[in-house]
Amino acid sequence: MSGNVRLLDDTLAAAKAEGRSALIAYLPAGFPTVDGGIEAVKAALEGGADVVEVGLPHSDPVLDGPVIQTADDIALRGGVRIADVLRTVREAHAATGKPILVMTYWNPVDRYGVERFTAELAEAGGAGCILPDLPVQESGLWREHAEKHGLATVFVVAPSSRDERLAEITAAGSGFVYAASLMGVTGTRESVGAQAEDLVRRTRATTDLPVCVGLGVSNPAQAAEVARFADGVIVGSAFVKRMLDAPDDAAGVAAVHALAGELAQGVRGGA
Repeated sequence: MSGNVRLLDDTLAAAKAEGRSALIAYLPAGFPTVDGGIEAVKAALEGGADVVEVGLPHSDPVLDGPVIQTADDIALRGGVRIADVLRTVREAHAATGKPILVMTYWNPVDRYGVERFTAELAEAGGAGCILPDLPVQESGLWREHAEKHGLATVFVVAPSSRDERLAEITAAGSGFVYAASLMGVTGTRESVGAQAEDLVRRTRATTDLPVCVGLGVSNPAQAAEVARFADGVIVGSAFVKRMLDAPDDAAGVAAVHALAGELAQGVRGGA
């Protein structure tokens, strides 16, 4: 069975045709529970997100700040497994018809087996994978199997990336390019900053792929700011924090739905 890279491409193109950025939400699988995580992903999509990244919880999430680390810890203590991540993708995609990617560090995929992981992600209806710590020069095996199974390979670029490096990364990727708006870990910020706009400009000079910005966007005003210059706005910690702050799982899911609606207004210039 082929994955949904085409659906991802079409979704991003449709947002562009509407004259707006796409809203991409991030939520970890297994948080607060596997079933609760599935409901949260569905709520983000039903509330207004165009795409969701489902995080594969990791014991050493080097890119993630304290909010997502807390959620990952809860998921791992709950016993979350790759099968639960794939189930989250399957059920959320089946319920909404929207593109869902997995965001994961390389080690769990390598241990699980690249062929097995790509085949099962495609079978679950996944659109692809974001691999923040997989070097492009070591990604050949992954990209071969991802392409075979109709999955996007999304790489992360940072403000520190030189132009030649940007060209190397974007030439190897598919789906979109994840532009980290600043140096450091994920988390909400007071300002997303000018670094992000410069990075998008430099990245666009190397590729026709959409360039989506993450790390630091937490409210509709910031979403609107980033939407002025990026093809997609990626929000993670703000969704997770709404769930952590909620008195119970149902309230957390409702809070995710509400935030997705607010951010969807933001990317449409309605902040």
